[in-house]
Parts: sequence; C-alpha cells; structure tokens
Amino acid sequence: MAQSRWHGAGIALICGSLILLISLGVRHGFGLFLQPVSMAQGWGRESFAFAMALQNLVWGASQPITGMIADRYGAKPVIAIGAVLYAAGLWMMSQVGGETLFILGAGVLIGLGLSGTTFPVIFAAISRLVAPEQRSLAMGITMAVGSFGQFAMLPISLGLIIGFDWQGALVALSILALLMLPLGFGIRTAPAPVTSAVEDVSFVQALRDAAGERDFWLLSLGFFACGFQVVFIAIHLPAYLADEGIGGGVATTVLALIGLVNIAGAYFAGFWGGRYRKPMLLSWIYLARGVVIAAFLFLPLSAWSAYMFGAVMGLFWLSTVPLTNGTVASVFGVKHMSMLGGIVFFAHQLGSFAGGWMGGWLYDRTGNYDAAWGIAIGLSLIAALLNWPITERTLAERRATA
Repeated sequence: MAQSRWHGAGIALICGSLILLISLGVRHGFGLFLQPVSMAQGWGRESFAFAMALQNLVWGASQPITGMIADRYGAKPVIAIGAVLYAAGLWMMSQVGGETLFILGAGVLIGLGLSGTTFPVIFAAISRLVAPEQRSLAMGITMAVGSFGQFAMLPISLGLIIGFDWQGALVALSILALLMLPLGFGIRTAPAPVTSAVEDVSFVQALRDAAGERDFWLLSLGFFACGFQVVFIAIHLPAYLADEGIGGGVATTVLALIGLVNIAGAYFAGFWGGRYRKPMLLSWIYLARGVVIAAFLFLPLSAWSAYMFGAVMGLFWLSTVPLTNGTVASVFGVKHMSMLGGIVFFAHQLGSFAGGWMGGWLYDRTGNYDAAWGIAIGLSLIAALLNWPITERTLAERRATA
C-alpha cells in the first residue's frame, strides 16, 4: 500500500518541488536588489527593507486563509492564483513609480503570491498522497529541491542584473514566476481523505483543538526565530559584507552556498524526522544556528570565512521547515494541515518581518548591524528551549492521557 501511494504521489512530488524551486529561488535573491534599487531611487535601506518585511508579514497573515481554501478546494486553484500574483508583483517592482508602487508590488502582491506557492499548501497536498511514515521524507525531498532553487537562482538573478539592469532582471523573473501556474495542475487531489476519526472535524473545531494545545504555541513561537534569522541574513548579508569591504560577488556565492548545502540539510532533516523526535531535532538545529552566527561574527572576517559561514549555515537553513510541518501533521493530521501549518507559519513570518525591517531600521540608526546579529543569536537559544518539551503525541493520545 505504501509503495503504491508513493508511486501515485510521484507527479505531485515533482511539480510541487519545482514550484518551490521557483518560488523560493526568486525570493532568495531579493537581497541582491537592495543596493541597486536603493541607489537608483535615492532611498535609504529602510525603504527596501520595509517592503521585504511587509512581504513576509502579508505572506504570513494570508497563509492560514490560503491554507483553509486549499484544504477545502484543493491546491491547484490556489497555486494558479498565487503564481499570477507573484508575477504581477515582480513586474510592479520593476516600474519606477515611487515607494508606494514598489511596496505594493514587493510587499503585498508577492506576499500573497508566496502564500499560494510555498510550504503549507505544497506540503499538505503531498502529505495527503503518501503514507504517514513517508511524509517526513517526502517533505524533506521537496524542500531539498526548493533549496536547489535558492542555489541556482542567485547567479541567474545576478547575471540578469548585470546584463539587463535591476529593472530588466525583475521583468525576466516575473516571466519565470508564471511557469508555476501550469506546474500547479500536476498536483492532484487525494482520491480519499487520509484521516482518522479524530482528525475528521470541521476547520472551526480543528482551530479550537490546536489553540488548546500548549505544544502548538511552543512550535509557533520557536518558528518566529527561524523567520527572523533567514530573512535578516538573506536581505542584509550582501550589504553587511559590502560595508566590510567584501565585494558583491562574495555575497552572491555565500547565499548560493546556503541554498546548495541546504539541499542536504533539508533532505536529512526529513529523513531523520521519520526516525527521531522532530522537536528534539529542531532544538539542536536552532542551537547550531546560534553557534554558527556567533563564530561568523567573532572570527576575523574575510571572503573565506564568509564562504564557510554560508556552507555551514546551509545545513540548518530551511531544515526546520519539514520538521515543523511534520510535527503539525503528526499531532493534528493532514485534513486541515494547510490551515494549521499556515498559522504556525504566520509566527515564522512575524519573525521574518522583524528580521527584514528591523535590520534596516537598526542600521539606519546605528550605522551597523551589530544589534540585529545579537538578536539573531539570542533567538536561537530561546527557540531551542521552546522546542525541546514538545511531544508528537496525536490528539487521540493526548485526550486519552488527559
């Protein structure tokens, strides 16, 4: 049964992985646009940072609603609409129309587009097509392909900026984003609900069940740290290295290394998540992130130390995602996974908003990123402590022992 279910999910796994490759890959390169856009428009770094922060906030706030629609009507229409909004937002970013138009495109439209083309919707659709013992591995494989997009799209984005300037690059990326639309039709709906009696409840009851579980909130609060760290690094690392006299090509390579090494990190996180306690793995990942960031700051900075930072950080970059979503599926099942995963992801995006905007805000007021780096390290320690006591007992098991 497990083998046939896996075979039936093959096309969905491929299409979902390619959607994440494009969606996450394009987004991962936004930091390369910070300096050229700000210089061309005469803005401070806070303007661009606010647009990216708003993008993450809109993405997170809309994700539970998008997830609820996907749970009810399937992933295909949600992905199709998300792809169109994503492409429209990239095109609007390319237009020289002032801060308001840029923020509308980069912040609102792309934020909505991401909510329809990323983890909660894709993972839930695939999880319904595979056996429970294979879900963590399936998420790890999908996330690994998405990580390859983060590696591959960085040199592509940089090449487009060099060849066609930043406006032409954004137009080209908007055309690429439209490819997600046909890929969405490869994600079929599960032929029958893969739920237990406890899982087979209305979305209102699913919300009540989740809200009443301490572990749901601990998982969400821990995910806040992940959002802060990845967005702060992705958006501000190129500018941080440039401030320290290290050229833009180095930053591109560092971000590409993060995406490349995260292919292995995401895959093994999904693989080990099927064998070990996922919250325990999350705690170790967050602790490791804090150590890596601290070492990067306190060791002498050079191009090679930056490359090492990218390679090691890549192991822990988005390896939290399959483990976090896998924990949601283990406890609450898959019927309402898009919606419940979207709520947890909203906490991640609140952290992303803080990391993206606060990095620029602190820089404009202090002239450096020291405080933001310190916050990133502190959040690692807090997230590790929050995830450690979480258990993966199902709702039925929790009620039986209550």
